[in-house]
Amino acid sequence: MADLTPEQQDKLDAAAFRRLLSHLDKRKDVQNIELMILADFCRNCLGDWYREAAEADGIEISKDAARERVYGMPYAEWKDKYQGEATPEQMAAFKARRS
Repeated sequence: MADLTPEQQDKLDAAAFRRLLSHLDKRKDVQNIELMILADFCRNCLGDWYREAAEADGIEISKDAARERVYGMPYAEWKDKYQGEATPEQMAAFKARRS
């Protein structure tokens, strides 16, 4: 890997994060439970990480504002429009992963 300055690293990290958000926005069919089963994180986790990073830098961001950054709309709106009910199979897989 090339020797990057901290500024270059931050720029690349930010670009990758924005691309991840864009990708997730295009894949609203991918449910959070599926992300949790396969990758052990979901959109809500990204919102929490975003908020924690802001707070570590002395910036106060609410949980709702951080989630809106990730979802591209208020979480409640996204949930109403796109989030389906987890199936019993998905819940079993999620619980098995946690064991």
